[in-house]
Amino acid sequence: MTQDIRADLGAVFRAALRRVDPYIMIKERMNLDGSRLSLTTGGETLQWDLDRYSRVEVIGAGKASAKMALAVEEILAERISRGVIAVKPGHTEHLRRIRMIPAGHPVPDAGSVEAGRTIAGICGESGEDTLIVSLVSGGGSALLCLPYAWTDADGFHGLTLEDKQEVTRVLLACGAGIKEINCVRKHLSLVKGGRLAALSRPAELVNLVLSDVPGDRLDAIASGLFAPDGSTYGEAAAVIEKYGISRGIPALAMKAIRLGAEGGLDETPKSGDPAFRRVRNILIGSNYGALAAAEKKARELGYNTLILSSEITGEAREAAKFYMGIARGIAKHDLAVKKPACVIAGGETTVTLRGGGKGGRNQEMALAFLAELEAEPADVYFLAASTDGNDGPTDAAGAFADSEVLLRGGEAGLSIRKHLAENDSYRYFDKLGFLYKTGPTNTNVCDIQIMIAVPPPLLP
Repeated sequence: MTQDIRADLGAVFRAALRRVDPYIMIKERMNLDGSRLSLTTGGETLQWDLDRYSRVEVIGAGKASAKMALAVEEILAERISRGVIAVKPGHTEHLRRIRMIPAGHPVPDAGSVEAGRTIAGICGESGEDTLIVSLVSGGGSALLCLPYAWTDADGFHGLTLEDKQEVTRVLLACGAGIKEINCVRKHLSLVKGGRLAALSRPAELVNLVLSDVPGDRLDAIASGLFAPDGSTYGEAAAVIEKYGISRGIPALAMKAIRLGAEGGLDETPKSGDPAFRRVRNILIGSNYGALAAAEKKARELGYNTLILSSEITGEAREAAKFYMGIARGIAKHDLAVKKPACVIAGGETTVTLRGGGKGGRNQEMALAFLAELEAEPADVYFLAASTDGNDGPTDAAGAFADSEVLLRGGEAGLSIRKHLAENDSYRYFDKLGFLYKTGPTNTNVCDIQIMIAVPPPLLP
């Protein structure tokens, strides 16, 4: 029975992935008839006559950008004048007209800077008769990097790649949420926070976006390359103060944040700025769409279903306690939904690093769920996984947690508490064979957690 339920967890997760396949979503919505390009979004159909433009440029960044580019390349074909996207190694497709630049994630690297300079150059060269098709998804913040620079009475000041790398590492380790991380990153970049839109002016730009952030805020996805920025330098300074990380931030980066908070640097473009006059941001997919498809599959498999939320945030370990609380209510009293039950949720949690182990937020959540299960056993089965196929800096999407995993861990002499203390969830599940590996999916809509509760087995 356990193996069958674990297979059901995987089937439900795969159904979610199919729903947010960016290739399929773009091919369903975008069409070229002669010179007329049309795009259906919601109840509206947008159209562009490509004969009106001297150039059609395709740019992009994110873990799903290659699959998005494959669809756009097939649709636009020879109409594409030039194309460049920043991709995470392994998250690639066979493209003929659009160049892929491999770049670092979650920490930017030299490829990220090359991509940033190249794409910024394309945008800067564009004119009023240029149509730019942008393809943006989660991961774009690291994959597209152009460190901030400014000139004042003391001369030229420019952040380095090493500065940006250290800022990213410090932010990822302190437990800050994605909105807070992006707030800081946007104010240390020449392309994020709507600044790439400013570089693109006066071109016409259509930005297709696959959301990887809870709430689907356009200014947060890939740090809002083409969206008005609602955050400020002052808020970036407050994030650094909140987590007490100013000593870990490189000196020049701190100088930029403080100078900006004092009004000494230009803010990121805000709502109403002329930079966005010819920009159209279109959300093509989100975590909620994936959850809806997952729920449909779970019903087909015979489960009573419940979607909790598409905006689960906070510490991964605390989220595990929340899920276990719901599981116990279902197991004991059929609260919220009757057994056999499949509860589905999504979002993006965080991990505060305290040890030197290996893992990701979903694996950490699964291990913390296992710790709760150890304290009070129940007939529940749990899968936490990332929709991009890479949970943190690992080759696993996530991990399973259930009574069999707990039993195997005990037989192997593994300590859940010790592995949690070291943030070493990957090695715990890897030793037991309960990691969930999909390989790179070339999509990215946050994380999905699936929990199944069943009646206890009948006694003979």
